[in-house]
Formats: sequence, structure tokens, C-alpha cells
Amino acid sequence: TVQLLLYKFTCILFANHDKSFCLSLSCLQYVTKLLCLVSVYSGDTKWLPIGNQADVFADAKIVQELDIVMHCVKGIGKDHAKFSPVATASYRLLPEITILQTIEGEQAERLKRCFSPGVIEIQNVNARKVAKVVDSRLDACSREVLRHDDLKNLVKLGRVWDYFIFSVESTGILPPDVLVTEAINVLISKCQKFLTELDTAEMD
Repeated sequence: TVQLLLYKFTCILFANHDKSFCLSLSCLQYVTKLLCLVSVYSGDTKWLPIGNQADVFADAKIVQELDIVMHCVKGIGKDHAKFSPVATASYRLLPEITILQTIEGEQAERLKRCFSPGVIEIQNVNARKVAKVVDSRLDACSREVLRHDDLKNLVKLGRVWDYFIFSVESTGILPPDVLVTEAINVLISKCQKFLTELDTAEMD
């Protein structure tokens, strides 16, 4: 008797990094009266090309011969840079901009031009044009304001030391949000391992 385990599996496969195989095999002959056995080998699997995976990748001319051994390896960036799906990854601290006293009029306009677009806006307060910080995250930290003698003492520049902004670019194999999620999972597993080792050390 051959028992089947029903398993529902649905996913989206991509030709650039997925491989699909199928296996269809039946055990119809008894080795003994009580035993039905058939050996299953990797060669029994059949490759199912996805997208353009079955396209021609080489042309063999007359008297030419292809003798190829192929290996499929899932590696990590620690092994070799080519295994890393991450392109450029960086982080920075959140800029902090504090206006120490009211800046209005022509000074407010110049202050706005000292920062990246969207950082400083001019607001009307009692019919006066007053500079306000609206989004310090957009600041490129050029510190241009320090070049103006009449403005540099009116603004305090700093960093929020417990607020990190990460930027992750992908090589295209995996989307950036997946890369960040996987990286967080790795960090969690390392923390759990460290805590386990601490508990073991305390017990010893």
C-alpha cells in the first residue's frame, strides 16, 4: 500500500533564481508478500524549466564537445561576495536641527536654502515669515548654515544618538524588504544563541 501525504503548496517562481523539479513514481511490485519497496534516486526527478530557463545557452559546432559538471550551491556573503544579494548597505544617525530663536524675513529665506529641500519651511505667523524645521530626516548634513555668521549661532546641529536610518540596496535577486527581514531574523537567532550560552555558563 502506498500512502499519499496531501500538501498544498502555492508560490510564485522566478526564472532568475528559482529551480523547479517534479517526481512521479509508483511502487506496483511486491518484493515479498509483505513488502512493497522501490528505490528512489535523484535521477528520477524531472526538471521543469521556468520562463526562459530552457533557452539555448551554447552552440556546439562540428567536432566540438561539451563536457560540463555543474554544481548548485546556496552560499552566504561570508563565503564569497558573489553570494551576497545586497549591493550598497549603509546607516546614519537621524539629524537633529534646533532653531534657538525666531528667524524671520530674509534670514528665514537664507536659512531655508542652507538645508536640503523639505527640511526648512517658511510659515506665516502673525503675518510674518518664520522659519520652521519640518523634516530633519531629509537633511544631507552639509552644515552650510555654519558659513553664515549671522545664522550659525541661531541654529543647533546634532544627531539623535539612538535613532538609526538604514539604507539597503539589492542586486535584484531579492527585494530590499526581504533582505532586511532576513537580516533581522539572523540577528534574533544570534541573540538567542548568546542568551543560551549565558544561561549555560551560569549553570556551570
